[in-house]
Amino acid sequence: MLALFIFIPILRIVPKITYISHDEKKNTVEVPVGLTVMEGALQNNIQGIDADCGGSMACATCHVYVSENWLNKIEKIHDAEQDMLDMAYEPKKNSRLSCQIIVSKDLDGLEVTTPIKQT
Repeated sequence: MLALFIFIPILRIVPKITYISHDEKKNTVEVPVGLTVMEGALQNNIQGIDADCGGSMACATCHVYVSENWLNKIEKIHDAEQDMLDMAYEPKKNSRLSCQIIVSKDLDGLEVTTPIKQT
């Protein structure tokens, strides 16, 4: 007896993150759930995120500004990240280290802006 299998594609939502450069050029890319915003930038050759420490929160070279309307949707900043941001170039109240923002399906549409330079 021949069995027929019906393959039903599993709909997977891959969040889209928009990286905006300091001169307002936008790059919107898909970043799989579980990766960080920094990893998404590196995998997609986004300029402006250096990530010298590879995401171990030992530098501030993945510093981004999170769009104001997204601040309450991402995980709260921890003291260690805040301390590291003190070393970032021109930190603001919406500054975050992109290595500390873990992508979830709820972050589909997230927008981050890179500073004019990383420290």
